[in-house]
Amino acid sequence: MKIKSKTNSPAQTDGTLKKVFSRPESMRDVAMHYCSGCGHGIVHRLICEVIDELGIRERTIGVAPVGCAVLAYDYWDFDTTEAAHGRAPAVATGIKRLLPDRIVFTYQGDGDLAAIGTAEIIHAANRGENITVIFVNNGVYGMTGGQMAPTTLLGQKTATTPWGREVSRDGFPLKISELLSLLPAVVYIERTTVNKAKNILITKGAIKRAFQNQIENKGFSLIEILSPCPTYWHMSPLEAGQWIDAEMVKHYPLGIIKSNC
Repeated sequence: MKIKSKTNSPAQTDGTLKKVFSRPESMRDVAMHYCSGCGHGIVHRLICEVIDELGIRERTIGVAPVGCAVLAYDYWDFDTTEAAHGRAPAVATGIKRLLPDRIVFTYQGDGDLAAIGTAEIIHAANRGENITVIFVNNGVYGMTGGQMAPTTLLGQKTATTPWGREVSRDGFPLKISELLSLLPAVVYIERTTVNKAKNILITKGAIKRAFQNQIENKGFSLIEILSPCPTYWHMSPLEAGQWIDAEMVKHYPLGIIKSNC
């Protein structure tokens, strides 16, 4: 097929089509199970784009969590294993120590990483394991029905806090990235979001830097990504993206939290 055009994009000057967008080689051509407006699909793709661009597909091993992203291995076309709930950093530690030439990352939600897996992530970070952690924070337990998570905001209504989270009963939302940044062995932590195009590009850059740190043997890196959950926030996808800017970043400010690399 040929298209005549006076510009170089999308048709080239010789009249043939120029490919400007395609599925990453590291991503399988399958339909995802995620809800409309969920951020997991975007983050999955960004990881695949980074792996392709770094040329590390044959060396990469992902560790999938328990939670909404439990089926991540169905969408990635590289080696991926599954960990028990919250144990992904321990599994990644074992793989990386046994196969130090591989690029190992965990993909975890806030229920997996900041609740049942708190001890695992703290000790992996404190040991300075040379792994990459992708931490997707949407403030609720999405897989099991939208219950309160450690990262749920004060006043936020969930299935188990129908009148909103209260400090006196539920404590404060846990800032896991700030907590980990205090550990001397941690080299890089950045918090981003995927609620708009500009922020998606920033998130991709942060993920790429975290992988590059591991390739260069610099040590432990974590990227926290504020991700919309329209279903259990009871909002439209557009409203969920706006809510991240209006409310979520007040407690979880975006940007580099620690950089020793």
